[in-house]
Amino acid sequence: MDAITFSLAQLNSLVLSSEISSSFVHQSLLSPDMTSSTAPMSVVSVFQGFIAHQKEKPLATTFNLRHDLEALFSTEVFNNLILTFVDSAAFSASLGKEFAAVEAIAGISACRRLRSCLNFSLGQFFMTLAELLYAFDTAIGERWYALANRVLQSELKDTKVLSFLLQGERKDFYIDLVGQLTESNPHAIYPTSCFRESAGFVESTADDQTVEAVVSTSTFTTVKIVDNTLNVENLLLRNIYISHGRCVCLIDQNVEQYYGERLEHYFAHHNIPLQKQVHRAMEVDKGIYTVEKMLGEFKQLGVSRNEPVLLVGGGVLADTGGLACALYHRNTPYVMLSTSIVAGVDAGPSPRTCCDGFGYKNLFGAYHPPILSITDRFFFSTLREGWLRHGIIEIIKMAVVKDLELFEYLEAAGPRLISTRFGTIDTQGDDTIDPLSQKILGGAIRSYVAAEYNNLYETHQCRPHAYGHTWSPGFEIEAGLLHGHAVAIGMGFGAYLSYRMSWISEAECHRIMKLISSFGLSLWHDVLNNKETLWASQQKIFQKRGQNLVAPLPKGKIGQCGYLNELSQQTLFQAIDEYASLCASYPRGGWGIEPHCSDVGLEDPSTVGQPLSSPLLSEQENSLEALSLA
Repeated sequence: MDAITFSLAQLNSLVLSSEISSSFVHQSLLSPDMTSSTAPMSVVSVFQGFIAHQKEKPLATTFNLRHDLEALFSTEVFNNLILTFVDSAAFSASLGKEFAAVEAIAGISACRRLRSCLNFSLGQFFMTLAELLYAFDTAIGERWYALANRVLQSELKDTKVLSFLLQGERKDFYIDLVGQLTESNPHAIYPTSCFRESAGFVESTADDQTVEAVVSTSTFTTVKIVDNTLNVENLLLRNIYISHGRCVCLIDQNVEQYYGERLEHYFAHHNIPLQKQVHRAMEVDKGIYTVEKMLGEFKQLGVSRNEPVLLVGGGVLADTGGLACALYHRNTPYVMLSTSIVAGVDAGPSPRTCCDGFGYKNLFGAYHPPILSITDRFFFSTLREGWLRHGIIEIIKMAVVKDLELFEYLEAAGPRLISTRFGTIDTQGDDTIDPLSQKILGGAIRSYVAAEYNNLYETHQCRPHAYGHTWSPGFEIEAGLLHGHAVAIGMGFGAYLSYRMSWISEAECHRIMKLISSFGLSLWHDVLNNKETLWASQQKIFQKRGQNLVAPLPKGKIGQCGYLNELSQQTLFQAIDEYASLCASYPRGGWGIEPHCSDVGLEDPSTVGQPLSSPLLSEQENSLEALSLA
């Protein structure tokens, strides 16, 4: 299957590059008497013009690589291309629309990174440029990949692009350009990260005794659905790490058991040193002590703040490893290779990294999205059914409140998603499950990422992807439930509340509950009889959400979302009793299949304590409402 790519950013206005004339010269390079009066042309048009030029005058190569590069960097057409990268509004929404209009979305990320190309090594520059050109023309892209590989095997691979330019005939021009960019666009010349940029402004009183400031940050990331990532013929990870000279990797202990040797073989095949750190990553390991251990490993290995760490695992590793990257150097990039459903459609691409603390779910955290999140369904083939089942609820969640078509795909696929591990095993005689699996994963990720990244820092609480997460955090640990089963109960109860308020019809309520139950997921658990537990959870969520309940629920019809902001204790308790009677009519009395952590070989978080790296909170502190739930 071809990679499905989503590139996202919160961005600024588009700065257009100059007109492409027959000589393909950037305005910045023109002498005063050669200025053009024609309107500026789009960034994509510049790339298309460069590709057309390449078809007329293909890339020339000799046995002398340095000579070839010097000749290339001396041409007007290539310097125009470099300046287009530097001038482009890399984080703009308009840039993405330009690429989408010519069906070159796969090149957006490369274009955005190349805004900082002057600071790239030659190896990284040509590899990224090849990725961009390949999105427009595969044949041209292949030629430039060949050049990139040649550079990466040479002594020039670590030479910076700017250093190489300052040795050429345009030296004086680039010296002047550095001075200009230092003032006007420092992200393009001295970036800390090519994946982020920040801006701000201040106002102060005449005596400077009061200063008011506004700061903004833009981030971009890419999410891909890719099959067989660790096949040596798949160059996705190779092309990321080859220019860095190594790969520092955190891997889940369970994943290491099944895929550790394949991971080692992959990087060895591509001659990339792999420095692998294995971590146990069960729910009970999701504490600050795990994050601290990772931080220590980063320090020992000398991870730099622009070197992407590779995380290979499920939701717990995504949360803890992502948090470690957020804390180390305050902003260390990482690539997330998800091996579970929960990670693949939720925790992996999520910007919300976290760990538990003092008995509270996700008490510590930071907003730090991966630069690349990869969902590879072929990792699902070795998952236990119970692990796969509880992850599917994250897909159902997005379908109920965001995407009716996705909901219908799930109804069509049904339990076959579990038995075939999303179309990767036992598919003989079934021609529909493979395309359905791809549509389901793609739709779930698109819906989730669109909702999550539109509110990256949770600056408001209208978050449809929090459906099922209002009451479940209060009983998940107490009952020893798998996260997916706890959320499923919260979703079923939420659907009933929606019906109770006439937000959806009775038929729609049962349609939602039937879909949840059909996958063997829980609608009910006797922990709900502890009504005070749910009320306490609601109160804590109320505090966390800015003293608003804002519980996302289906409203209007399946695929749409509304928010419940008030629910009294009396109404909550009455609704729980009514919901219990409703669940009794469902298979297994509403209970799920293997709903507990202990049922699928995991330690029970309700009985296993987590070690702490600092003293326990005092009894007074422990009672503060400031402690919140995710």
